[in-house]
Amino acid sequence: MVRERYENELLKLKKKIVEMGDMSNEIIENGMRSFIDLDYELAKSTVAMDDLIDNKEMEVEASALRLIALQQPMAGDLRLITSCLKISLDLERMSDLAVNIAILSERIENSHIKPLIDTEKMGNIAYSMLKDSIIAFETSDIELAKQTAKKDEGIDKLFYSVWMELIEMMTSDCKEGSSIITNASNLLFVIRYLERIGDHACNICESVVYMVTGERTELN
Repeated sequence: MVRERYENELLKLKKKIVEMGDMSNEIIENGMRSFIDLDYELAKSTVAMDDLIDNKEMEVEASALRLIALQQPMAGDLRLITSCLKISLDLERMSDLAVNIAILSERIENSHIKPLIDTEKMGNIAYSMLKDSIIAFETSDIELAKQTAKKDEGIDKLFYSVWMELIEMMTSDCKEGSSIITNASNLLFVIRYLERIGDHACNICESVVYMVTGERTELN
């Protein structure tokens, strides 16, 4: 009976991480959509979701610490619990970055200074990385984790491409009082946040590999 209760607690902990991952992906999606469409109402609702993520992280922490204190787990179970703690922190930080993107939608003056094709591509890669990293966690699939981490290279390439384009726009001659500098600066923040989201997704993939194999592997 004690062992069965313990196993159920481990399953509940994993479920909390999967739920938190789904919530984080929704926040990232909504944050990006609010920025691209300059949808201020969606931005506000995205910001409001941040408290839900924070609460879920606290639930994960409480569950994990309770298991460690009361059950004294060993080997694979301990790796699972500590990985859940680390993954929840990455998910919380990813959500914070997505909230920052939503907030920036309100700082764009008039309209975007350029089509956000590459920026949207960065967001799409970030969504897929987070989604697949959580699937890899749920299924203990280290090959999926490794393949997911490789997608980060696509985000990095787009980041540098957009970054160079924006710097060129900001340094070229423009009329005094133009909104180019303001809007370009805000877009620079957005692509930097997306690049960091990709890094956190890689961290989750590394946690999956450690959870399954016990090996610390740098995938980013």
